[in-house]
Amino acid sequence: MIGRLSSSFLQTTAAAGAWAVDLFWYAGSLTLLFTQTLGGAFCRPLRGKAIMEELFKVGVKSWFIVAVSSLFIGMVLAFQSAYQMKKLAAEVYIASLVALSVVREIGPVMTALIVAGRVGSAIAAELGTMKVTEQIDALMTLAADPVRFLVVPRFLALIVALPLLTLWADAIGILGGFIVGTVKLGVLPSLYWKMTTIPLVFKDLFSGLLKAFLFGMIICIVSCFEGFRTEGGAEGVGRSTTVAVVTSFILIITADCICTALFYFVWR
Repeated sequence: MIGRLSSSFLQTTAAAGAWAVDLFWYAGSLTLLFTQTLGGAFCRPLRGKAIMEELFKVGVKSWFIVAVSSLFIGMVLAFQSAYQMKKLAAEVYIASLVALSVVREIGPVMTALIVAGRVGSAIAAELGTMKVTEQIDALMTLAADPVRFLVVPRFLALIVALPLLTLWADAIGILGGFIVGTVKLGVLPSLYWKMTTIPLVFKDLFSGLLKAFLFGMIICIVSCFEGFRTEGGAEGVGRSTTVAVVTSFILIITADCICTALFYFVWR
């Protein structure tokens, strides 16, 4: 009995140790790729045409789905807030609640999740296909740095486009709350607008944009890393795409929690 318990304990410890080693290896690999990308972003010349193409893919092709999602999220927030606010006869404060929730949290997080699912998966699939078809090896044979050639344009596009998409999502989300507040709840449009703008301060907007900036980095680095380490043909490409999206989601939520805690305890 004791021998079996000891064996089970050793197996559990070994599995936990192997998981910890894999976790540290993954974190170190992401950090190394991030460092190389950051160095490549400051090297000249930059591939301006490639950056503009990636900006078009990330920003212009994502604005509609971001707008639709943000509009309905803003409307849902207003409806859900109305349940409690009506009990307190404080429907006018729905505007402040929706505005702060959208600008601080909902806007940047939902935009990042949408972009991770739409753009991050495409990046991982594209680079994964290049890896299994040995196109990346061909670039290295031609003395071209894959990080500078493939990752840097996507990195710069994401850290520029995601904050802009977040501003767009903030505006549309507030519009959704405005529609519900004025049409369904009977709040005067001028009063709703006043209660929206009064509680918003620079810290709220800055925190949301900073989160979007960090989320853009996470999406790019994780997606490119998973694409670079793809193996096993078409099945490997699908596996890398799935892992890239799931890992991006987890890191986005984790980074959001850390940033929110820092802003709460450090910058009040």
